[in-house]
Amino acid sequence: MSKKPDILLTRDVRFAPAALESAPGEANNFAANPPPNGVMPVVTLAVQVAGHIHTDTGMLVNIKHIDQIVRRVAAPAMADMLRSDIQSIGPGLLLAELFQRCGAALQPYVMTNLMLKISPWMYFQAHGGELPMIQMAQKFEFSAAHRLHNPELSPEKNQELFGKCNNLNGHGHNYELEVLISGQPDPHSGQIMPLANFQRLVNEHVIDVFDHKHLNMDCPEFSTLNPTVENIARVIFTKMQGVFATGVKLVAIKVWETPKTCCEVRAG
Repeated sequence: MSKKPDILLTRDVRFAPAALESAPGEANNFAANPPPNGVMPVVTLAVQVAGHIHTDTGMLVNIKHIDQIVRRVAAPAMADMLRSDIQSIGPGLLLAELFQRCGAALQPYVMTNLMLKISPWMYFQAHGGELPMIQMAQKFEFSAAHRLHNPELSPEKNQELFGKCNNLNGHGHNYELEVLISGQPDPHSGQIMPLANFQRLVNEHVIDVFDHKHLNMDCPEFSTLNPTVENIARVIFTKMQGVFATGVKLVAIKVWETPKTCCEVRAG
């Protein structure tokens, strides 16, 4: 009898760590629980567990069990961090510690990934088997115009392929860009690299180059290359390769052309 395929189950647990003592929460409401008591950080921990479906329950693991583990193990650790000097504990070291604690508490279930979402635009994640390496991602935005056109094709064929996107004067998008890197956190700062340096490199090599430009007319990268979202993502990946310091690796580039269309290029 063949082995059943592994199942990956991910559970988001949202909470305001500083509110744990004043308003302890058990249920995993869609919004944060415990909720923020005034203006305070709200974080999300996304726990991924691997295993097999149990025939008696139809589940891999009861999600209530995941909620209880995160609230008992991870949330108090984060609350302790907030009560201390938050600047002294970097997200990389914190995530590595949370991965070890939650992974041990979840046994015999196997936690394969833990993601710390600190905003809609930034997250950190740890994969089982890759520690002490940690991944960090941040989103950026740039506005640009482009025209989808292949000069080797007839006007009729271009119109058939690209429709309105073949408009002679082009059209614009507010592109969203996510840059995902990995590295071993510095033992003192807990960071893969200083965030300001990360942002500066992306701005210098991508945002300042493409923002408020007509990609076909203003950017040599697309003078002979059709600026589809696929080609834009590939060009950005190429431009960002090798710009980070030794020990920091570019993992993936994601480009959203619209909220419905995204292209991702990953390192081999």
